[in-house]
Amino acid sequence: MSAAPGLFVTFEGGEGAGKSTQIRLLAAALRERGLTVLMTREPGGSKGAEAVRHVLLSGAAEAYGIRMEAILFAAARSDHVEQVIRPALSKGTVVLCDRFMDSSRVYQGITGNLEQSFIEALERVAVNGVVPDCTIIFDLPAAVGLERARKRSAGPEEQPDRFEKEELQTHEKRREAFLDIAEREPLRCRVVDATKTQEAIAAEVLAIVEPLLPIKAHGRSDAEHIS
Repeated sequence: MSAAPGLFVTFEGGEGAGKSTQIRLLAAALRERGLTVLMTREPGGSKGAEAVRHVLLSGAAEAYGIRMEAILFAAARSDHVEQVIRPALSKGTVVLCDRFMDSSRVYQGITGNLEQSFIEALERVAVNGVVPDCTIIFDLPAAVGLERARKRSAGPEEQPDRFEKEELQTHEKRREAFLDIAEREPLRCRVVDATKTQEAIAAEVLAIVEPLLPIKAHGRSDAEHIS
């Protein structure tokens, strides 16, 4: 776990599962309670990691193979952890992160067919002891999630990213992989049914996180949301 005064919560799941919406709703609820909250994301979240984000999601790294892609994700995560997440936790901030180490386990490990030992080695270096206190996995049939993601990307300025373009079977395999992680690590992971209404999901997420909150509120947030 993070072993810091703050609380580190990560949000995981397939494409279109509603993670970003639920992070915003949870952040608002926690700020109303007087807690300092930082919303962040991966790949990205820090200056160095945001530079890598475009390379990864545009597909520019795809030509160099899945192994190089995994290394780039790990490099971005390391910068994110050391420059943003660890300092925030040390100040007692509640950090809410859209994707973290479990996404690499699933996307590059399971459906990227990289050996587990390689993924585990990258993870150890990248997180450097900063493991989520709680991971909320939003479970949704892959077909439903992809339809949501494609509608979201239908605007003139939005395009499907490198992962949204992949086959339905690949996305369903990822769904199963996230559920497998939750089954193996029940103390850290909680699964939420992402087919429920937005309001019902938000209430369930708050009920999961509330018992884990720091006892003492640290003032209202002025932390920047990197979008």
